Amino acid sequence: MNVTELFDLRGKVALVTGGAQGLGYELAEGLAEAGADLVICALDKCEEAAARLSTPGRRILPITMDITSRAEVEKAIGQAEKAFGRIDILMNNAGINALHEVAPQSLETWEKIMAVNISGAFLCAAAVGQVMKRQRSGSIVNTGSIYGLLGVDRSLYIDQPDEPFEMPAYTASKGAIVNLTRDLAVNWARYNIRVNCICPATFITDQNRDSISPETLVKLKKRTPLGRTGTAGDLKGVAVFLASEASRYITGQVLAVDGGWTAW
Repeated sequence: MNVTELFDLRGKVALVTGGAQGLGYELAEGLAEAGADLVICALDKCEEAAARLSTPGRRILPITMDITSRAEVEKAIGQAEKAFGRIDILMNNAGINALHEVAPQSLETWEKIMAVNISGAFLCAAAVGQVMKRQRSGSIVNTGSIYGLLGVDRSLYIDQPDEPFEMPAYTASKGAIVNLTRDLAVNWARYNIRVNCICPATFITDQNRDSISPETLVKLKKRTPLGRTGTAGDLKGVAVFLASEASRYITGQVLAVDGGWTAW
């Protein structure tokens, strides 16, 4: 294969969870631009995302799905396999976040975030994995976070040391994603299924554009060696690389897409 062929996803089917907006939409866009047919799974806005990504010759199946429901996940994967006959790529991306204290009264928030970020990711990998095992091939790319690798620097987000700013469920769940990646990679290598993880730093998307203050944005940029946050186009090339034959000898790896954040 030449380099162009290694990155070519024509004839491949990619399922993207949380693919209707934010980073998930960019992942879906990159895979589509590389030629893949798509299954867009999310709680809502799937039809709108599919319409924006649609071009002649590309097949896109939008499916409304609650990632925390075993029944809905298994139904969605069944629909995808029936429609396309195979699933070659899983972008295991859906996730949520919320601030909450490390305190007993935060248990409900903790459980909700864990249900989406790690149990949901497990469910999707488990269901798609059954398809990939039958095929004896596949690539799973989990979405982690730099905060699954590092602690949170509170001073970037708040000025007062006693002001509440904790997100333990998010950081714990993203750390769990990192090691779930490694565990699946070594266990499923015998089926020729590769499993890798991307860990983004802050990306400005339609989901968070209005929630990050100008002051925080300045601090985040200063903290990043490349001097900026992630923007449109910074992630989809990484997704195509890990999904394609270009990375066919890479599995169990965790790639920080962070402008150098984790390098110091």
